[in-house]
Amino acid sequence: MGTAIELLSALVAFPTLSRRSNLELIDFVESYLADYGIGARRVYSEDGSRANLYATIGPADRGGICLSGHSDVVPADGQPWSSDPFTLLRRGDRLYGRGSADMKGYLACVLAMVPRFIEATRAADARPVHIAISYDEEIGCVGVRGLLDELALDGARPTGCIIGEPTLMRIATAHKGKSAWHCRVRGQAAHSSQNHLGVNAIEYAAELMLFLRSQGRDWRHDCRDNRYDPPWSTVQVGTVHGGSAVNIVPDSCEFDFEIRPLPGTRHHLLAEALGAYAKRLLPEMRTVSAAADILLERRAEYPGLLDDGSLDALKHSCAGALGQEGFDSLSFGTEAGLFQQAGIPTVVCGPGSINQAHKADEYVDIEQLEQCRRFLGKIVAC
Repeated sequence: MGTAIELLSALVAFPTLSRRSNLELIDFVESYLADYGIGARRVYSEDGSRANLYATIGPADRGGICLSGHSDVVPADGQPWSSDPFTLLRRGDRLYGRGSADMKGYLACVLAMVPRFIEATRAADARPVHIAISYDEEIGCVGVRGLLDELALDGARPTGCIIGEPTLMRIATAHKGKSAWHCRVRGQAAHSSQNHLGVNAIEYAAELMLFLRSQGRDWRHDCRDNRYDPPWSTVQVGTVHGGSAVNIVPDSCEFDFEIRPLPGTRHHLLAEALGAYAKRLLPEMRTVSAAADILLERRAEYPGLLDDGSLDALKHSCAGALGQEGFDSLSFGTEAGLFQQAGIPTVVCGPGSINQAHKADEYVDIEQLEQCRRFLGKIVAC
């Protein structure tokens, strides 16, 4: 465990916030792998400031298992941390630091197991172990898409993948998807004493937000799946910005909302319904100002993970390695749905709890890292 903790300390020290460069971390991992004679390739972002890393241990001409995680973390600014979030701190049996649970703890375990992987893949009939590290997962599973595009051209893609998001080392075989949207309402300014001469962008935005809220309430009764918490699709408005003074009719209002649909439902189409509702509001707005408008922009989207027949062999192999009965479903999203869309059966399992992720004093239990390490050793030996 000493090596895993040392590696986690090194990984946490890289402030790999989403949309910032992760190349120092990628340099570190690439150098670490090179010390064991393992080559790696990079798939860069368009501006070259961030990169995915992909390495294969063992024979490169066949499938094998992929161990995948993201390198980026959410910001710690404004959170009441009791210590430096980018310095790993041990208190008792817990390790505190940004990304310790989500999800550098998993990456540290994977890297610590490299010598074991090398040994396990020396046999003539051994399956390789692939290590994948992505960027910008936290803002919509952005970076991994370029890596998956490259893997689609490989002669020997992974035959299975384990995404190490924090699940308390429980195998999860399904999760909700997500789409994030930005809405901008363009109105007409006027003096508040003559509000009939203006188009109040905040009020029209409020009508749109109430439409979303109404649809979300209906979903509680429309379609339920008790494997999830909550057991229905959800929609929420997360940010609102508009207006400048109480005596001015606001000419602009913007808000962001997200949809997290149950896998297999059509609730992801809510944005289209909102667009249709917006078109019904526009004639009234434009009787005052022809320039009035409502603009919708999709900011991010990724699919849910479906527990279909393609996962059977992988999920039962993982459950056997953990001694787990039954499988979990997650309300948060991961890159697993994208791997599945690429034809790679994928499950989610990693150390730590999602309840600790994105919070001040994020931590992972050392026992969880030890359990992860044992699991990785068994799954590679299968």
